[in-house]
Amino acid sequence: MIEIEYIVRDRRGVERLRTADKKAAEAYDRILENAERLADWLRAGSVLPSLPDDDLETLTVHLARHAREVELILKGKPVEPESVAGAAPESWPKPKPTESAPLKAVKA
Repeated sequence: MIEIEYIVRDRRGVERLRTADKKAAEAYDRILENAERLADWLRAGSVLPSLPDDDLETLTVHLARHAREVELILKGKPVEPESVAGAAPESWPKPKPTESAPLKAVKA
């Protein structure tokens, strides 16, 4: 029997997720990429200069995971109550916790 496993690593090469679901791996990879872009943008603009890196990573992963809700908020539209509570689609993978990982996963 052949099994295929997808491993998602951040840009530093740290393993963040291991799954057999290709769509889940691709979705989580996009979340990590968007979170890294957000963090770079916030640091470059000195928006939150005193925010510790761990907290910035937690914030940007959360924003990336909830991009649709953030978009609605920025457009001035209401967000559904279950979205506000932090409910993420069940199809999203649970990240593999690692101590050396530069990005922290946010439980949804």
